[in-house]
Amino acid sequence: MDKRLDNARRIKAPTGTGLNAKSWLTEAPLRMLMNNLDAEVAENPQELVVYGGIGRAARDWDSFDHIVTALKELNDNETLLIQSGKPVGVFRTHKDAPRVLIANSNLVGKWANWDHFHELDKKGLMMYGQMTAGSWIYIGSQGIVQGTYETFVEMGRQHFGGDLSGKWILTGGLGGMGGAQPLAATMAGASMLAVECQPSRIEMRLKNGYLDQSTDDLDEALAIIKESKIPVSVGLLGNAADVFPELVRRGIRPDAVTDQTSAHDPLNGYLPKGWSLDEWGARRQSDPKGVERAAMDSMVLQVEAMLAFHAQGIPTFDYGNNIRQMALEAGCKNAFDFEGFVPAYIRPLFCRGVGPFRWVALSGDPEDIYKTDARVKELIPDDAHLHNWLDMAREKIQFQGLPSRICWVGLGLRDKLGVAFNDMVASGELSAPVVIGRDHLDA
Repeated sequence: MDKRLDNARRIKAPTGTGLNAKSWLTEAPLRMLMNNLDAEVAENPQELVVYGGIGRAARDWDSFDHIVTALKELNDNETLLIQSGKPVGVFRTHKDAPRVLIANSNLVGKWANWDHFHELDKKGLMMYGQMTAGSWIYIGSQGIVQGTYETFVEMGRQHFGGDLSGKWILTGGLGGMGGAQPLAATMAGASMLAVECQPSRIEMRLKNGYLDQSTDDLDEALAIIKESKIPVSVGLLGNAADVFPELVRRGIRPDAVTDQTSAHDPLNGYLPKGWSLDEWGARRQSDPKGVERAAMDSMVLQVEAMLAFHAQGIPTFDYGNNIRQMALEAGCKNAFDFEGFVPAYIRPLFCRGVGPFRWVALSGDPEDIYKTDARVKELIPDDAHLHNWLDMAREKIQFQGLPSRICWVGLGLRDKLGVAFNDMVASGELSAPVVIGRDHLDA
């Protein structure tokens, strides 16, 4: 019996001001854990997968249940320890100590490889926590939208004089991270063709308003982009290992090229060329090594196409999914000829201390987010770019699960906003506490 699969489970975070735990200090992580597995938020909640191939919120359902019980019983002078999605201890600490400490997927030295991880994972001794799945701070695709938006805007500044109108971006992947790309592109003023092999992911992005249209025909997808008078995003059902080389063969030139498939995980995250989803699922169990080889060979085809676009002078960049390294290991010796998105476009923001700042309304009331949006504008009155982002976010981004917001703010401003939010909770202006988080781009 697979302890990670339970098709009967339907998890949703509690809302309102009533407590299920002994205080808000433990109610907050309880709600955030559950929110990660809300069907509106997670990619595959019945298997505890939040996003990123196998990025889980808990190691198995028994562990999830034990975590929930522990959080409900935890006192404000105790700390719960989580090791790769499993509760392993409660210690007496003090009221100012963290209520929960989490360590995920930590392997060192010669054991820090996928083979050893998969061995432990198969035995139920470890899980892959991704960035915000196993740390219970995932907020749906919004969590990466602004980072992707900032990337596209900076790319537009560097290559197109700051104007992306009439331009289109080619990419792959519409999962938990990649699903932010279409909305980020249109918000930045560009159209997008996003290739995705799983129909459920396309449907989810359409439902949440992150994607405008979908098709399974490449010619139709290209026609939609060509004929649209405004930025439009199109999800193309297909395999990037097929579509990218085909565009090169046809001589079609996107204005920019990137990729956010789950290439970091060749077993679970990248469909090999020519395989059906059913074959992929079956062979992951019967021949995992064969799947990995086939996936990495397929990544080579995609990366070679990206290199061809790069050689034509088209802005082409890796989006942090390790696809260049996978292609290099599979024999593509010049895989790193195109840059990653951080040195190419995001590092200047980091050098100024600007990075992602996210918060979640535990009340479940969207008004709490709108009030905090307004307070951000009051406290940072002269940042027109930030104000524009907040306005677009309110108009275009649908909440997934608990209402939340992310924005990029500078050094010395996050603590200022945190104190302001705290005061809003204390005064009753907000109906319940908010959770403030950071992410992997700001660690």
